[in-house]
Amino acid sequence: MTAGRRKWLAMGVGAGAALTGAGLAWRQWNTAAPDGTDELWTMRFDRPDGGQLVMTDFRGKPLLINFWATWCVPCIRELPALQRFQRDYETRGWQVLALAVDAPVPVLEFIARFKLELTVGMAGTGGMELLRLLGNVQGGLPFSVAIDAGGRVRHRHLGESKYEELASWASSV
Repeated sequence: MTAGRRKWLAMGVGAGAALTGAGLAWRQWNTAAPDGTDELWTMRFDRPDGGQLVMTDFRGKPLLINFWATWCVPCIRELPALQRFQRDYETRGWQVLALAVDAPVPVLEFIARFKLELTVGMAGTGGMELLRLLGNVQGGLPFSVAIDAGGRVRHRHLGESKYEELASWASSV
């Protein structure tokens, strides 16, 4: 084998190994522990209309958690898709939690104005740490996480979600 062929072979093997490693790293980031769910189940969130949202109440059920804010345009655009998902999939056990990274007054006004039909909790600015625990290291909004009935994070999405994407998550969990 010539030196030129060995060089190309070595480069090909190296590129293949790099792609395999990148694929495995992406898969681990997308689906594997540690995923923040251990801490999630211990949390409680104030509800904007009073009372508390206790996360242990949702354990053992498929769960879609969406982090949003009233000032976030993509968050607002995706709310109809989240509400449609809740209506279409609640008979299959799914629950959608909308955790607002916001203040209670704007959230209450938003809920009343737009007739929001989702279960809403106030993550507040402390919600940014939970975002990171669940895999959103950038801290951007909106951010959605699908958790299966076994408590494992199965899907994550930073940015505006579409109904079709959410429905595909439900079929794969």
